[in-house]
Amino acid sequence: MGKTLKIACQMDPIDRIDIRGDSTFAILLEASHRGHEIFYYTPQNLSLHGNRLLARGSTLEVFDRVGDHYGLSNPRTVDLLTQDVVLLRQDPPFDMAYITSTHLLERIHPETLVVNDPGHVRNAPEKIWVLDFLDLMPPTLVTRSLEDVHAFRAEYQDIILKPLYGNGGASVFRIKAEDTNLGSLVELFQTVFREPFMVQQYRPEVRNGDKRIILVDGEVAGAINRVPSEGETRSNLHVGGTAKRTELTDREQEICARLGPELKKRGLIFTGIDVIGDYLTEINVTSPTGIRQVKAFGGNDIAAMIWDAIEKKRAGY
Repeated sequence: MGKTLKIACQMDPIDRIDIRGDSTFAILLEASHRGHEIFYYTPQNLSLHGNRLLARGSTLEVFDRVGDHYGLSNPRTVDLLTQDVVLLRQDPPFDMAYITSTHLLERIHPETLVVNDPGHVRNAPEKIWVLDFLDLMPPTLVTRSLEDVHAFRAEYQDIILKPLYGNGGASVFRIKAEDTNLGSLVELFQTVFREPFMVQQYRPEVRNGDKRIILVDGEVAGAINRVPSEGETRSNLHVGGTAKRTELTDREQEICARLGPELKKRGLIFTGIDVIGDYLTEINVTSPTGIRQVKAFGGNDIAAMIWDAIEKKRAGY
């Protein structure tokens, strides 16, 4: 057992999470098992007072019991520079509130280790940084232009439209060659979203699953395959996708070998990448999931691997 650490966790309201599949909860459980002290707060309770970054929250205890999974005590305001680690674990949307919290947390990192590095989280949203690896991706377009989307569909026939800063499979649409709703859908995206949106070639291999591969400090830690339900394009677990045991193919190993050093260099300790067939589709650095599913299928204890990496960094190795 290493040194006891003071851990602050910036996350969504803990009373609302489903602990059976929640990766943040798995990380907190492992921290508790290691004897670390956990301070919990939600993003709206973060304040900058002069040069002091303060969080209003409580001491947190966690229990692996559905319906009775946490206890809070000693409500107080903490200077985050007094903490050893801050876990940046609130879910997207990746909006200005999220971006602002990364700017604030940058003021204490790396004196207090923020996981993942807030500056690189801000600069590597799921569907943006992945564009640095276009040779690994399916054909991709980022645009607001209906004319561009029509031309893209004419070339690739079967396409996917999705928000650039969406998450969890929300607002992901498949538009086939004969679908007459393309114009209306692009108009809707232009109305709802101020930023461009992403258009990709539909990959039929998704029927066999959309693989989530988890990397810890740039090294492969585990994977699950997420298979869409009948009649559904999306494979995300909370929209009905089914988790399946899986192994990595040679191509997936190649993708991880390309990404791993870049993740490590950027201080992105816990990341999840999505692969459909032979193609990389996303790099998840904000609030990756999948830890509990990997362990449930007999894979690695990724929460333990994350804490091994954090403790190593805190010890200066």
